[in-house]
Amino acid sequence: MRSMVYLRILFCVPALCQPVAQSFEATSVKPASPAAARAWPTIRGGPGTSDPARITFTNVTLISVLLRAYNVMPYQASGPAWLSSERYDITATIPAGTTKEQTARMLQNLLAERFGLALHHETRDLQGFELTVGKGGSKLKVSSGGQTGASEEPDSPPKTDSNGFPVLNAPGLEMMEGVRGKTVVSFLNAKAQPISALTDRLSREFRQPILDKTGLSGNFDFTLEFAPQPPGAAGPAPSMEGPPDTSDESGPNLLTAVQQQLGLKLNPARIAVDVLIVDRANRLPIGN
Repeated sequence: MRSMVYLRILFCVPALCQPVAQSFEATSVKPASPAAARAWPTIRGGPGTSDPARITFTNVTLISVLLRAYNVMPYQASGPAWLSSERYDITATIPAGTTKEQTARMLQNLLAERFGLALHHETRDLQGFELTVGKGGSKLKVSSGGQTGASEEPDSPPKTDSNGFPVLNAPGLEMMEGVRGKTVVSFLNAKAQPISALTDRLSREFRQPILDKTGLSGNFDFTLEFAPQPPGAAGPAPSMEGPPDTSDESGPNLLTAVQQQLGLKLNPARIAVDVLIVDRANRLPIGN
């Protein structure tokens, strides 16, 4: 019997065989100026914006950079209190063609190299919610054909209507505060977005994990109007049963608005969540 030997030759296009960059081309990392202590923190630029070659953090806390680097929610990070109080200015030049995922990896390396940050992962059971379809069915509007759920990360405020509410002419999700009559309300406007975009936004508002149990797929258009969440407030008590009181002149709270306006329901639940535990970090970054 004749044995056959096959030789597999792999060809590599030089332009595609270059190792993926692990670091920014240039960075500037320094404590924020005391004069800017009251300035609103901002993050601008990066892949998916009008300035993909540069990302700029102004007057931000280190925890906010960590959340972006690891793509996690605030409740998924734990560490020394100063991580949420000390503020920094960071500017980084991004190699051409870098993706959002690669940029996140570069931010992780920057935190390790410039701040000596070290962390580990733990799984913790946290109080949160399961998002389900209500008894009357979903009120979400399926987006028209030809649209996708992808949207560029905004680097400037969206256009607003006469009440101060965001107006979307392309796929995206925006939330702002506006005025309804004489009352300040929060208003969420979404165009061609998946359920994951809604759960992500709700998680940020409640500061608790939200697990999608709706079974809904595809992209949707929807709006949501509700009383602003109190600063620093977490979600409603998990023991609460029945619809919340909506007699407040400011309008329904977020829990009620989701049920009444979207036909969805948030059910209290304990959810296993991956949490980042910061073991070590330096307040003063290594020099530029």
